[in-house]
Amino acid sequence: MKPLRLPDQRGMTSLSAEQPKNGVPGEAPIDLSDPSLFLNRELSLLAFQERVLEEAEDPRNPLLERVKFLAIMSSNLGEFYMVRIGGLKQQVKAGVSDLSADGMTPEEQLNAARERAVELIHRGRALYHELHRELSEQGIHVVGYHELDAIQRSAADVYFRDTVFPTLTPLAFDPGRPFPHISNLSLNLAVVVRAPGGEERFARLKIPKALPRLVPLPAREGSRPGRVNGYWFVWVDDLVCAHLDTLFPGYTVTEAHGFRITRDAEIEIQEIEADDLLESIEEGIRKRRFGSVVRVTVDGEMPESVRQILSENLGLDPNEMIVVDPPLGLSDLFELYRVDRPDLKDHPFVPALPPGCDDAASTDWFSAIREHDILLHRPFESFEPVVAWLRQAASDPDVLAIKMTLYRVGRDAPVVQALLEAAENGKEVAALVELKARFDEESNIGWARKLESAGVHVVYGLLGLKTHSKVALVVRREGKRIRRYVHVGTGNYNTVTATQYTDLDLLTCREDIGRDASQLFNSLTGWAADTDFERFLVAPRTLRSGIEERIRREMEHAAAGRPARIIIKMNALVDRRMVPLLYEASRAGVRIDLLVRGVCTLRPGIPGISENIRVTSLVGRFLEHTRIYWFRNNGRPEVLIGSGDLMTRNMDRRVEVLTPVIDRALVRRLKGILDIYLFDTRHTRELLPDGRYVRVQPEDGDALVDAQEDLLSLAQSPSVPKSTNR
Repeated sequence: MKPLRLPDQRGMTSLSAEQPKNGVPGEAPIDLSDPSLFLNRELSLLAFQERVLEEAEDPRNPLLERVKFLAIMSSNLGEFYMVRIGGLKQQVKAGVSDLSADGMTPEEQLNAARERAVELIHRGRALYHELHRELSEQGIHVVGYHELDAIQRSAADVYFRDTVFPTLTPLAFDPGRPFPHISNLSLNLAVVVRAPGGEERFARLKIPKALPRLVPLPAREGSRPGRVNGYWFVWVDDLVCAHLDTLFPGYTVTEAHGFRITRDAEIEIQEIEADDLLESIEEGIRKRRFGSVVRVTVDGEMPESVRQILSENLGLDPNEMIVVDPPLGLSDLFELYRVDRPDLKDHPFVPALPPGCDDAASTDWFSAIREHDILLHRPFESFEPVVAWLRQAASDPDVLAIKMTLYRVGRDAPVVQALLEAAENGKEVAALVELKARFDEESNIGWARKLESAGVHVVYGLLGLKTHSKVALVVRREGKRIRRYVHVGTGNYNTVTATQYTDLDLLTCREDIGRDASQLFNSLTGWAADTDFERFLVAPRTLRSGIEERIRREMEHAAAGRPARIIIKMNALVDRRMVPLLYEASRAGVRIDLLVRGVCTLRPGIPGISENIRVTSLVGRFLEHTRIYWFRNNGRPEVLIGSGDLMTRNMDRRVEVLTPVIDRALVRRLKGILDIYLFDTRHTRELLPDGRYVRVQPEDGDALVDAQEDLLSLAQSPSVPKSTNR
């Protein structure tokens, strides 16, 4: 982490004209945009990966949960290389000299990020060997082919012969056959064989992704008297290595070593015309498969001669090859989590439904929403009411139209099925399908085509903007009036992640929010240059200014001697204008709590600058994904929820929506949720001024507070307030 350099007030430049001077009268002004007041974004993101790794290292977590966290960290690092390292490498190659907010060049960031990432990779490897031993003690055995007993070896041989062998394609490399293309994140074997004449030759063998990485085996008999024989697995690449002679008949296999490559996935989409966006995205996906290599992990026993072949043919820099002990690709440990050992996992739970609702499918959600606004906090509460509401809308004869934004819906998407059913039933259905949702492009292209074929009006997004908002609008005829029902969420319309991520869903039929939702969709599907919103803050038009206005309002309260406080829960804080503004608010006396799951470039706790700011990060059982903006507002709190973080891309280059929560009971409920998080001492780390995160410790004698467990318990209580009646 870049060392902290406290600003020298005497040598600092004055504040810009639009940035008011701050601080104690008589003091020299401070430039709150000084690079020394920012943490590096890339290193902050890697600090988040370290917090994930710490959960894997924590023996208080159930064993298979620790394995899952290690797999998540490994997967996240792969994406970090594909996107962040890939992007920095592109900047260096293009000669970009722009400095980051903390004053580093792209090359400096690239070198620092690579160094820190490699440290995490090796730390994860060391942890794997520890977990491997503990898994074995619990009857979950991951063994090498040479460790199998006769029965297991026979089963493995049959599996190889019948299932694995037909899928393998050895590719020779010689003057007549060029070095083969190696796809992104593929697991491969570099095989050296000796010809009958004694000449050594090289071949590459890809391990098919379609096959399970961990091959289940029959239990070993008599392993532990009195105990279940447990679960047994062998790595599929180890199984292939044991049978290489069947792939190179007449040749002698002298050695084989695993390697895995990661390619640059930071594709650029050339948006010329809206009609061309689908084709452009498809081309971008193809390019991603052939992006430049940003990392190769190799088996530690691979000889220098083989490494040289890979380096020359993949065009590697020396620091792009990382030597590790096998197994490669620890993200595949996700497969172990499927083992049926509930005693080694977090306790199961059933997401709660709102009070008075016994079954989401049979509840009349239109009547329920008319009675009062509904706030759902998933996964503690079920996402099913949102799905059931859309399904009811699809079949309700009084529903005239449904409009919806779709970002990451997954491959099995009940919400899309509801839109298809609505179109079949003659409703007017419009869907904005964001094709630029990274790594979900192919899935979204498939849904877009299916929706179009059903007669849905499909829009692919706006030129130059990614539509990240989560909004649905249902227009319904009720007697002689038209009523609009609106959903605004912080997370995707994805039933899988709804059980894994914390998110909020607001269902309302308030007229002003309904008008805003209509304006939003008109601007997304048509032309609306001068759209005004009554309640919504919509990026890139009003979100930034709306948040700035509310922060400055708290500063005015502080200046008048009134208590002033801000609490923001978000995924990331990196914007170069928001960080100085929060410093300014701190100097004005506003007490600020920032609950930032991932990247945070603000340095808290600097005397005279950010001593009123506390930054915490919670990494626990569920991925924290809610965005909540709470402002004390002189005793009448204002709270907004939605899809946007305090990132430049969210405020200036995306369509994001924040909606106020108006019902006072729900405002109080959201404050209660924030308070639970602020008191967590089980999974929370606090950010120090130098960029390090330290675990929050309970006061002497106090029990640990686990926020997510408390929220699970709270959701099961029928006393949880949903809203006050209108």
